Amino acid sequence: MITELGHFALILAFLVAIVQTVVPLVGAHKRWSGWMAMAEPAAVAQFLLTAFAFGALTWAFVTSDFSLRLVVMNSHSAKPMLYKISGTWGNHEGSMLLWVLIVTLFGAMAAWFGGGLPPTLKARVLAVQSAIAVAFFAFILFTSNPFLRLAVPPFDGQDLNPLLQDPGLAFHPPFLYLGYVGLSMAFSFAVAALIEGRVDAAWARWVRPWTLAAWVFLTIGIALGSWWAYYELGWGGFWFWDPVENASFMPWLLAAALLHSAIVVEKREALKSWTILLAIIAFGFSLIGTFIVRSGILTSVHAFANDPERGVFILAILAFFIGGALTLFAARAQAMEAKGVFGMVSRESALVVNNILLAVGCFVVFFGTLWPIVAEMAFGRKLSVGAPFFNAAFTPFMVALGIILPLGSMLPWKRGRLGRVAWSLRYVFGLALALAILVWAMQTGRSALGPVGVFLGTWIACGAAVDLWSRTGRSGSLSRMMRLPRADWGKAVAHSGLGVTMFAIAGLMAWEIEDIRVARMGEPFEVGGFTLTLEEVQRVQGPNYVSTMGSVKLERDGRQITTLHPEKRDYPVARMPTTEAAIDYRFTRDVYVVIGDRQDDGNWTMRTYIKPFANWIWGGCILMALGGVLSLSDRRFRVAAGARKAPSGGVPAE
Repeated sequence: MITELGHFALILAFLVAIVQTVVPLVGAHKRWSGWMAMAEPAAVAQFLLTAFAFGALTWAFVTSDFSLRLVVMNSHSAKPMLYKISGTWGNHEGSMLLWVLIVTLFGAMAAWFGGGLPPTLKARVLAVQSAIAVAFFAFILFTSNPFLRLAVPPFDGQDLNPLLQDPGLAFHPPFLYLGYVGLSMAFSFAVAALIEGRVDAAWARWVRPWTLAAWVFLTIGIALGSWWAYYELGWGGFWFWDPVENASFMPWLLAAALLHSAIVVEKREALKSWTILLAIIAFGFSLIGTFIVRSGILTSVHAFANDPERGVFILAILAFFIGGALTLFAARAQAMEAKGVFGMVSRESALVVNNILLAVGCFVVFFGTLWPIVAEMAFGRKLSVGAPFFNAAFTPFMVALGIILPLGSMLPWKRGRLGRVAWSLRYVFGLALALAILVWAMQTGRSALGPVGVFLGTWIACGAAVDLWSRTGRSGSLSRMMRLPRADWGKAVAHSGLGVTMFAIAGLMAWEIEDIRVARMGEPFEVGGFTLTLEEVQRVQGPNYVSTMGSVKLERDGRQITTLHPEKRDYPVARMPTTEAAIDYRFTRDVYVVIGDRQDDGNWTMRTYIKPFANWIWGGCILMALGGVLSLSDRRFRVAAGARKAPSGGVPAE
């Protein structure tokens, strides 16, 4: 009964979304206040109905209702409760329901917290957001219905993909979708502004919090996915440049660019056309990511790889919204005249360079991701674009970004002097250069990647600290710095997090040690100054799997550090094995052990990695997300902060 009610609620939400798309748009055009006001209760009702439908599906998974086809294909009665719940979105149909739930959530939040928006703009924003929901409601109901029943329910289910039965993957999709779908709000604001013909500082003040929230969620989601790949897949890496990884990374880059360009619109009323275009393209790349994951066009360990018909439907959604928005942009572009002028050396120019580097970096990733498909379709050649291409093509843009970041963030608006800013950063530059030279001298015979990472990490993090201190004025003091706005602290923390992540990635790639061997039972061996001994291998029964678990003693200088337990798990229901790496996490390094196959002589293959500064990668991501949260908590950047200024003059279309 609950399942049928959930299905009925989903249909009702679809109908409400259609009404919310049409009526407020007509009301805004005709200036009918009653029709415009209808958008708010409709947005809330749409969210509540979708939430009920999602709750009904979750209940079916929790109670193992095997009369539901989706539960049979993605659950099992012996599965732990956490993975019964996460199984709700660990499949194509359920994840699309989560997607549309978040679309309606953002629409409801715009209704709840958008009291200061001009009525016409608010009505149009909610209508555009609802139009996105209409498209995905139609996609779910007509191609991917999660509430389909089976005439003859089986006794038990087929289990969830074992790779998804992990805490990191349980929370990774919701955060990622909050980021993906959060960019739909920036898109809705952009299209609504184009319809109105008004893009001004107040508009940018409203767009920034939504974009920042989406960027924070994307940062957390990408970090969780990277961490999961690191410890779960057993290959020892944190980023494979997999098509689905790239699908989340590209919107993250464009969201970062959008955040910075919106600052220019807010402060100087410049870069209006570019900012609108970024808002459209950023959400477009979210839709491209959805297409990549669900069309089956690219193979990935993360992809749902569904039938091409569903991919065509998503492609149609992409063409309609992005094509329509770009057409509207072309029609309105002349109306978005920039007011602010600025010199070649200014913060505006630095932010323009920032945007160019991020956008070009994004399109490099896009080209590398889709080129194999283009080559096969156009030339009949099967090509593989892997990490070497991405590392060589993408890294220079990020190095350039890291170099200009401290300088650009300290330049004044409108016009500045580069020499004066560089002089204030002279000690930071000297420290970064000295550390890089020291590392170069210590790592004789290795690549320059490590010293470059040390330089960039120090330069960015210490530069952010100097920038923060400079905001206290000439009579700077610690107490005055502590009283700075949270947005200033958020910027410094986020930039520092980027520096930490850059250093950690470079250090890990430059100084990692790898050892692959056949380990003899009870016979110690050396790897990177550590002594490892495979003491035993035993069979262990898990809740819904059988594990081959090794016990590896880890020592250094004759002192035992810990005992590691790498595993190979076999899930009999899903008929799929997984590798569980054993990792000794420490502040400056990880010891990473993977057990392989048993040899004829009774010994076992083992892979061992010494990974310096691996945890700093995710520590830097946490700092970046924390910086975003700090900025969001600043009262000037909350959604309501722009309310009083919202009616300020903009650029009319006609």
